[in-house]
Amino acid sequence: MAAESLLTESALGWSIFAFVLLVILAFCWVYIRKFQSRQESEVVSTITAICALAIALITSALLPVDIFLVSFMKYPNGTYKEWAANNETRGQIEDTVLYGYYTLYSIILFCVFLWIPFVYFYYEERDDDNVNKCSVRMFKAQKHRLINFLLFLLLLKYNILSFRAFVPLQAPPGQNSTQWEKVQYLFEELGSGHGLPALSFSISSLTLIGMLAVITYTAYGMSVLPLNLIKGTRSVLYERLENTEDIEDVEHQIEKLKAKCKDGRPLSSRDRHNLQELEGKLQVLRRRGRHLEIAERNCCTKVGSALRPFKILLGVFFILVALLFTVALFISNLDKAFHSAGISTGFIIFGTNLTNPLNELLLALQPVFPLDYILITIITMYFVLTSMAGIRNMGIWFFWIRLYKIRPKRTRPQALLFLCMILLLIVLHTSYMIYSLAPQYVMYGSQKYLSHTPSVGLVPGNDTSGITKICDADAPKDECTVTRSYLFLHKFWFFSTIYYFGNWAFIGAFLIGLVVSCCRGKKSVIEGEVEADDSDMSDDEYVH
Repeated sequence: MAAESLLTESALGWSIFAFVLLVILAFCWVYIRKFQSRQESEVVSTITAICALAIALITSALLPVDIFLVSFMKYPNGTYKEWAANNETRGQIEDTVLYGYYTLYSIILFCVFLWIPFVYFYYEERDDDNVNKCSVRMFKAQKHRLINFLLFLLLLKYNILSFRAFVPLQAPPGQNSTQWEKVQYLFEELGSGHGLPALSFSISSLTLIGMLAVITYTAYGMSVLPLNLIKGTRSVLYERLENTEDIEDVEHQIEKLKAKCKDGRPLSSRDRHNLQELEGKLQVLRRRGRHLEIAERNCCTKVGSALRPFKILLGVFFILVALLFTVALFISNLDKAFHSAGISTGFIIFGTNLTNPLNELLLALQPVFPLDYILITIITMYFVLTSMAGIRNMGIWFFWIRLYKIRPKRTRPQALLFLCMILLLIVLHTSYMIYSLAPQYVMYGSQKYLSHTPSVGLVPGNDTSGITKICDADAPKDECTVTRSYLFLHKFWFFSTIYYFGNWAFIGAFLIGLVVSCCRGKKSVIEGEVEADDSDMSDDEYVH
């Protein structure tokens, strides 16, 4: 009976995960196809982008499954279910989740260091005449990927050597050993009992880059997404009228310049330069007029206008959620600053001393199954979607240089690959962000336990009574099961310390992004469709 119940509970959790997986794959296909350029698309880059985006979303969806499984081990009265009464059985279930984390995180490492760079350079080696054969392009791309592979090996080697400072490993090969022996030693350590901690150290190192991406893109996306929904877009009719006036003004300036050379006199270099700029501006304005005309006839524009009240309500909801997250994160960081064990422990805190609204909301929803799991899933997906919104509005930047823009039907394959790589890095840091928002819930889920307290014995021999309590850090060790996500996040204290200060930077970046988004006006109805560096041929993607 216990075995059947175990199978049923596990199948329920993983069935939900499988359903979410199918939804994720469908969403990734629609999203990539919406933004990719039809003229520059390639099968390999498209499939890679879809798979990488799916891996990012699947990894983020594993946290709710982790919380679901530890919570379903117990009844609401605080006792373990029959199939979970054995410590070994509970350990096997949680180890399955842990191996799921390691597997997905290893795939992320593979994508970031090896596969995505290979596909990126494979596309870069393509020429317009398709002279280069597939084998030639693969060979050239392989040379570029070799650099990333060496960086990957150096990262693993550095992490293993750093990990030796905490856990002694086997003695490394001597200085006179060959490079192959050093590489062989590296893989032997990965395959030994220290391999998983070393891999965890590597993932945590890469998570630091994800933290920077979260501060840059997610914080901005949390402000720009709801405010864009609230403000809406400019009127198509007004934009067409304004564009027509701009065209007439530019044409008038061009006629004035051309009038200077009617008597045969050549234009000065300054006038020629101005004429060239005006002709380019006129071409962009005419293309903009064609796009505005298409947008005016487009049924999606009319439907969007009809759904305007719904968009405003959705935007207000999103901004309230963003403010709730910011307040919860602020309270959590404040709690760690005042009540944690200190910076040398990674600001680890046992229990919650300050009332965290999001954590309390999740705990309050526990009695009504499955509202708490739906909410934690929504929170996880909200972080990913706001990150995508931030990347779309900002573009791909390298310090102060913008490398690529993310535009509907105009995004180059390289930009999509970069977008997916950034999302993979962001997902690595998402688990810690959610833990910071609701530490007690992420640690124990909806588990409860029986606290035996002395009672005034009315019946001889029965001097204790059980009180059902929500699991927290004060609970007995064998009464509550900690999620593997929590254990994974607190494996190395110094990373938790960096993440703690990163949360403060995230709050600051969100407030700055909120001010910037409020100061900006409404977006154009054809935002991102017309740029000066686009060709007239690319307009066919919108016409058809």
